[in-house]
Amino acid sequence: MLRTLFDIAMRHLFGRRRQTLTTIFGVAISTMVLITTNSLMRGLLDSFVETIVNVAPHITIKGENINPMPLNLIAQEGDAVVAYVDDNIQKLEREEVRNYRQIIALLDTQEYNKQVLTASPYVDSQVMAVKGSRNQPILLKGVLLDKEDEISGIRKKLVAGDVDLFEKTSNALLVGRTIAKDMDLKLNDQVVLIPAYGQSRQCKVAGIFFSGVNAVDNSVFVSLKFAQIIEGLPDNKVTGIALKVAEPFNNAPLAGNLEQITGYRSQTWQQANEGIITLFTRIGYIVFSLVAFVGIVSGFGVANILVTTVFEKSRDIAIMKSLGFSSWQMIGLFVFEGFMVGLAGALAGGVLAIGAIKLFASLPIESSQGALTKTGFSMSWNPVYFLIIIGVTVLISTLAAILPSARAAKLEPVSVLRDSSL
Repeated sequence: MLRTLFDIAMRHLFGRRRQTLTTIFGVAISTMVLITTNSLMRGLLDSFVETIVNVAPHITIKGENINPMPLNLIAQEGDAVVAYVDDNIQKLEREEVRNYRQIIALLDTQEYNKQVLTASPYVDSQVMAVKGSRNQPILLKGVLLDKEDEISGIRKKLVAGDVDLFEKTSNALLVGRTIAKDMDLKLNDQVVLIPAYGQSRQCKVAGIFFSGVNAVDNSVFVSLKFAQIIEGLPDNKVTGIALKVAEPFNNAPLAGNLEQITGYRSQTWQQANEGIITLFTRIGYIVFSLVAFVGIVSGFGVANILVTTVFEKSRDIAIMKSLGFSSWQMIGLFVFEGFMVGLAGALAGGVLAIGAIKLFASLPIESSQGALTKTGFSMSWNPVYFLIIIGVTVLISTLAAILPSARAAKLEPVSVLRDSSL
């Protein structure tokens, strides 16, 4: 019986070859669009996470005390509140990590050295860079180059210049490519740095780097000592300590432990980029929801071809029911036809999606994709998304066949055969 129903379903589908192929093509296009769009959105998020993990610190110990002085020094419950006013106005202390070498020494102990792979102290400074008639505020970051290289791989990201020159010259600069383009900087150019306080310094461009992370490429690296001089920091103080850890995706417990031990705020890369990750995820959901309607439309196409088949094959259906085919077998027949059309279209759409993803990934264009700058589009090849979308498409096509199959099951053989119009 199953063989017979299969043969009849194939006859119905191939009997209306043009309409069947058109419907399969519509299902294939909707599947391709769904897979390609999802691949683009997930690829962008995955690429961002991968780039951040490879370039940015996994945990950053910031010069922010986790137990700051409260605003209300003396407060009582109820209506009684006592306040003191002090006329001694003092300068707000900047955020800094004191005696950072002790913290690094602690991280080298047996308790932490397997969890923390690298600890790189740094000093941040906002300065004005001037070259000729061009000037621009920039973020200056003082680092120990060997330690920074273990965090971000800065040596491999140089597109021009010489690291040896940077290490030998006290006032040398490693400039992010974005800054270099904005200020038209080239190797060996002289740049004047003007800090908020203190005297200006003349520096030399020793290298230009490109990481792909826009926030990093908008900064300039100098030696740690030079940045301490610009910021007026003593030798034992830095802005923070960047850490590379063994488990970057499970770093929250370690960050919490470091906060308790050091007394300074320890921020994970997930917390630092929470807004961007959330934005990518929301955009992905919105785009996927909108494009999913294309799949629903393709389901209507499947329902349309089956409704037409039921109308044109009413006499055949009546004869089949007269010969002993049950109503459930009629429902199974047309549900199977919907399944076959959906499966053929979904598989064809999966093949088309592979070609579309390869095309987008190979486009030789450089685009700023949110927080990243990449050549070509970041596409995800996760087979799970392929299987889910193909499965959902087949399910929609199968469910779309329920209405016409129910119509076929309700046909009365006597009424149909008596009607001379059929």
